Amino acid sequence: MSEQFDLSHFEKSMIIREMTYADIDAILAMQRLCFPGMDPWKEEQLRSHLGVFPQGQLIAELDGTVIGSCSSLLINFDEYDDRHTWDDVTDAGYITNHNPDGYNMYGIEVMVHPEYRRMKVGQRLYEARKELARELNLKSIIIGGRIPNYHKHADEMSPREYVDSVSRHKIYDPVLTFQLMNNFQLMRINPNYLQDDVASGKYATLMEWNNVDYKPVSKRHFKTSLPVRICVVQYLMRAIESFDDLANQVEYFVDVASDAHSDFVVFPEIFTTQLMSFLNEPSPSQAVRKLTEYTPQYIELFTDLAVRYNVNIIGGSHFVKEEDDEIYNIAYLFRRDGSIDKQYKIHITPNERKWWGISAGDSVRVFDTDCGKIAIQICYDIEFPELARIATDMGANIIFTPFCTEDRQGYLRVRYCAQARAVENQIYTVISGTVGNLPQTENMDIQYAQSGIFAPSDFEFARDGIVGETNANLEMVLIGDVDLEILRRQRQNGTVKQLKDRRHDVYRVEYKKD
Repeated sequence: MSEQFDLSHFEKSMIIREMTYADIDAILAMQRLCFPGMDPWKEEQLRSHLGVFPQGQLIAELDGTVIGSCSSLLINFDEYDDRHTWDDVTDAGYITNHNPDGYNMYGIEVMVHPEYRRMKVGQRLYEARKELARELNLKSIIIGGRIPNYHKHADEMSPREYVDSVSRHKIYDPVLTFQLMNNFQLMRINPNYLQDDVASGKYATLMEWNNVDYKPVSKRHFKTSLPVRICVVQYLMRAIESFDDLANQVEYFVDVASDAHSDFVVFPEIFTTQLMSFLNEPSPSQAVRKLTEYTPQYIELFTDLAVRYNVNIIGGSHFVKEEDDEIYNIAYLFRRDGSIDKQYKIHITPNERKWWGISAGDSVRVFDTDCGKIAIQICYDIEFPELARIATDMGANIIFTPFCTEDRQGYLRVRYCAQARAVENQIYTVISGTVGNLPQTENMDIQYAQSGIFAPSDFEFARDGIVGETNANLEMVLIGDVDLEILRRQRQNGTVKQLKDRRHDVYRVEYKKD
């Protein structure tokens, strides 16, 4: 019996396959049709995708014509900020941040040629992604989805309201509706996700499909982190001829801190006494009063630098004459938002009283910053454990200690006490000191310092409880990272828990200013 028709003439070939270098021109042309007004891939980006993770680059082909594509990479999603952008998660489109051992597939693009839509091409690509996730035993697929119809409703509803309406099928969105129908669950809405996505108002819906077949294969797990970067300045005291000389020296260090993306830069105690080198006042008590005349310039300088370089500055400390005609040793916090706070030195050394007639402050302060709560305890103050305990109880996670010591014995008192405070209170401590000499400046002629950043002594912290330290008596900076989330966890579950294990039934520290 003969066939009436040759069915091969009616057959079509729809396949999903891995992308090849030969597909690049077709993909670039298709992208310009799919996303008019948005920047298309660059050829070198697609070549990078194929070189880095060829399995994750898929093509839909109909009778030899490329009609759709999708691109992906593998990451450990917990390592990325909640408010990440498309550039963050794709390494600006090159996916060189792809992690072959990652637990999550991140989908960075799906597109279907306009002439071939409503043929379930997108669904086929999504199913191929899911199958790859099962094959690679991945926990989930995560996508940052566009909401291209949002611009039609932006005047009348927020992104959250729009997404809620789409989720309840009150509004149709070609991307979000499709993703919901493919069993992706909404995690959150990220602003400024894709800068050229005007139709979506630059918003993206972060969505996840969980692989129910995932089988954990290792003990590896991820914990949250709250890193803070600190730049410690070990400042060289040298003779200068004007305030501008000091300002230039200071700006250099702030620039270094900013280039390293530091959150804080800390200067030493009374490093502004360097100005005494050109004041030509032999009497220390009169020299310090002349020094106070530079207070407005000092405050203006550091306020400008904090804002301009986008870094919080602990401006060392400076002698300030206040309305009661008394002179105080004050450390200022210059925040990068332009606001200012100050901490008076509470314990005055015999040397400060004898030579300069410095008066004592009387309050312990803790300051809010964009990196959590901090305290400042100037030099001698860190040698009184009650102050650090009070500051910790007020919420401080970091105590900054600008110091100025003339010999090794004095320096070691500051250092050992700072390290002890870190252990006792499960906090980070930071010390910043002056080095060098001012031969013609009475009572500021010699300096000794080795600055450092210290942590509690436990497994999750740096070895020996030292995050980092400078070389002794050399002008230099120390840049180190501390993690406030590790601090929080260790206070709850550390080998020892000094804060939780205090015997309040036996003793207490009472702060009388309360």
